[in-house]
Amino acid sequence: MSGRIGESEWIWHDGTLVPWADARIHLLSTAVQFGTSVFEGIRCYATPRGPAIFRLPEHLRRLLDSATIYRMRPAHTAAELTGACITVIRENGLDACYLRPMVLRGYGAAGLFAEASPIETWIAAWPWGTYLGAGALEEGIDACTSSWARAAPNTFPVAAKAAGHYNAAQLMKAQAVADGYSEAIALGPGGLVSEGSGQNLFLVRDGVLVTPFLDGTSLAGITRDAVLALARDRGIPVREQHVPRESLYIADELFFTGTASEITPIRSVDRIPLGEGRPGPITRTLQADYLAIATGEVEDRHGWLTHVGEPA
Repeated sequence: MSGRIGESEWIWHDGTLVPWADARIHLLSTAVQFGTSVFEGIRCYATPRGPAIFRLPEHLRRLLDSATIYRMRPAHTAAELTGACITVIRENGLDACYLRPMVLRGYGAAGLFAEASPIETWIAAWPWGTYLGAGALEEGIDACTSSWARAAPNTFPVAAKAAGHYNAAQLMKAQAVADGYSEAIALGPGGLVSEGSGQNLFLVRDGVLVTPFLDGTSLAGITRDAVLALARDRGIPVREQHVPRESLYIADELFFTGTASEITPIRSVDRIPLGEGRPGPITRTLQADYLAIATGEVEDRHGWLTHVGEPA
């Protein structure tokens, strides 16, 4: 399982680098009181040309979109945030790492109307290995369907990647681990498959790659979008559709996608083995294609990499 955050030396805060241990906000900040924070998780990979950030423009676009939805868009432009991400990686001497940009409401308001709380922007980076534990990418993991459901559309804006949205995800994850699984699969309020606790989901049936609709219960994942592009490159048929729970049990292959999870095979759901009980050929192909581009082993034909050692 993933462990504690590994410390780096510097964190970027509204244009200034502050020591890791000094990156603090007040107990009564709006972010702490009410979860008023939006964020991104972004991976930077070691490549033959040095560190390269995977799909940075798309992540920063979603960060700013999330902030706009929550009425706390920062003063920084996407170009300035790009430079800040690169600075954090360079100044910490990092190679392969994980970036966590955050926009939040600080200390000021006591109630729900947060205009008195200043908008703050932070960017941290640290080394982070395989999210779901050693061997997860190679061997796959065991998942369960959660008793906790995703919220209905218009309950809160799932297009925004907001901290408060992850309270339900924490319950799903904690329940899964307590019951002996690595991860949970959540259903939407109508009983159809939505996504994982913090990942999108794909299944394979008879050579067709299937993923649930973005129906207002799941995040529009950037890795999800990359997998759809890679499948098209390979000529793999793709369908976005409603996915009933029982489809999970009879899938030939199943996998999670996400920045932290990358492409993680699922070998069983609710103790029911999938296919041959190990990662299948389409999962393996897409995983290999994804990692080959991310690590610079092959041509970046989609323009997904921002190289830290080169001008932004």
